Amino acid sequence: MKNTKPVKIHTAKKTKRQYERVSNVLDYYRVLEKHGNRVAFSYFGEKRKLIDMTYAQFTKMIRRTAAGLAKIGLEGKRVAIIGETSVQWLASYLAILSIGGVAIPMDKELEIEAIEGFLDGVEAEGIIYSASFNGKFSNTQKEHKSLKHFIAIAPNEAESAVENVVSFEKVLEMGKAARKEGYRFPPVKDREGLAEMLFTSGTTGTSKCVMLSQKNIFAAVSSAAETVDFYPDDVIVSVLPIHHTYELACLLAAMDYGMHICINDSLSRVLKNFKLFKPTALVLVPLFVYTIYKKIWTEAKKTGRDKKLKLGLSASRAMTSIGIDKRRKIFGEVLDSFGGRVEKIICGGAALNPRMIEFFESIGISIYEGFGITECSPLVCVTPYYARKYGSVGPAVPCCQIRIDGDEINEKGFIEGELQVKGDNVMLGYYNNPSANAQAFTADGWFRTGDMAYMDEDGYCFITGRLKNLIVLENGKNVFPEEIEEYLGEIDTIAESVVLGREKDETVTLVAIVYPDYTKYPEGTSDSVILDDIEDTIMAMNKKLPTYKQIKLVELRNTPFEKTTSKKIKRHLLK
Repeated sequence: MKNTKPVKIHTAKKTKRQYERVSNVLDYYRVLEKHGNRVAFSYFGEKRKLIDMTYAQFTKMIRRTAAGLAKIGLEGKRVAIIGETSVQWLASYLAILSIGGVAIPMDKELEIEAIEGFLDGVEAEGIIYSASFNGKFSNTQKEHKSLKHFIAIAPNEAESAVENVVSFEKVLEMGKAARKEGYRFPPVKDREGLAEMLFTSGTTGTSKCVMLSQKNIFAAVSSAAETVDFYPDDVIVSVLPIHHTYELACLLAAMDYGMHICINDSLSRVLKNFKLFKPTALVLVPLFVYTIYKKIWTEAKKTGRDKKLKLGLSASRAMTSIGIDKRRKIFGEVLDSFGGRVEKIICGGAALNPRMIEFFESIGISIYEGFGITECSPLVCVTPYYARKYGSVGPAVPCCQIRIDGDEINEKGFIEGELQVKGDNVMLGYYNNPSANAQAFTADGWFRTGDMAYMDEDGYCFITGRLKNLIVLENGKNVFPEEIEEYLGEIDTIAESVVLGREKDETVTLVAIVYPDYTKYPEGTSDSVILDDIEDTIMAMNKKLPTYKQIKLVELRNTPFEKTTSKKIKRHLLK
């Protein structure tokens, strides 16, 4: 039977986008140059001294880095970059593309042996690394099959003494000299050729190497700038790992606008840094949104203001429904704890509970959901700022088309199946992996995302779960664990959860593995008491679900789930 319950829609005035479309790195560089003396970055130097860098200074750094890399023989070569977010990281990335090379962003959380293996597999010839890797590549520098050039962003004395290590500062000096001798960026010969290699996060236990072209990269950047309600005068704080294509694409789009980007130096200081930088906008994954939400309520309860917050939320919703907006006045104290100016959050990387969107909208912060995947550079969908449907990731962005491959009608009356993508953002393929490439594309050339979804009559996409996570019950019913996990996420005593299907004697049991929010219980509360309490809450939650989707068994764990650096739970480790 069709479910006719309406989806909440939040409308706003449509505004003119203020950005320039770009097709390749040289196009993009010219846009950055136009921003001139606008502040591009604020970041922490030695002893946490705050440093500002203008777009003019940043573009000069890119030119010198490019010329220096060319001077040492890396023009057109494959070069890895690893480390924390920094202006040097971003300048290196754009410089590598500018000299016709292939940029290889690496996850700084990987073990050195894994990094060596990945870079051997893609035949990288150079690596640029942050101070946190000083001394860690000693064996690599002696024995690696392909790596010849090691560029240390901030080498210590020992690192500087290694024969094949060059400091980033030295690269800049060589680049400055080469520029005086007349070095210029080479033309972009093939914007559809290989320009970037990315390793997928491997939540399913295997990591593949995604190949992107400049056409892919800058199609996603232009589409992000076209669809997101950001402006040149916005200030953002970069929080997510820079090697992750979601964060990188958002930062590239922010620079296209000419925005001011502040670089967070530590997750332990992120809220303090929000107060310092006073951002107007943020780019986050759901985990950070939930953390902020819990922080707001924890502080309210600690100070005895939780009732006041609840009354404020009711008053805010009532007033905005009749066109009166007093949110920033009512929730001034709450907003001040995040710098006082945050108006919007882009959220992607995983599903977000629609309740979060309603809550933040009520206090004056708009959340715009999107959907992306590394193989699509990564942007696929973004919910329009002028017509948001809560729970939807929006329609396809301008550089691509989407379709649903399926024939089953879901309970809402729409066809549900695998989300597939075709467009300028879709990867060249997986490196040296013909079997994975064969599985990744349909016979007519559409990329298979592996995500289940449906589209409504307006072309808005609703993600329902991962195809690989699908639990098939003995009666043939399909259960997407993400749907049940959304309900579990509304239970305030549960910090994290994963739903699994365990099979025994041809019967599948739905099991919820939960990591409690221990702050909700008095210190010293036993696990058995906590488990009993959470079980009771989950059994009450079951009443909201059809019988076949109800949790039958609850298991407690004492530590958070292991996650990728993009904060996705590694489900393949759970049984």
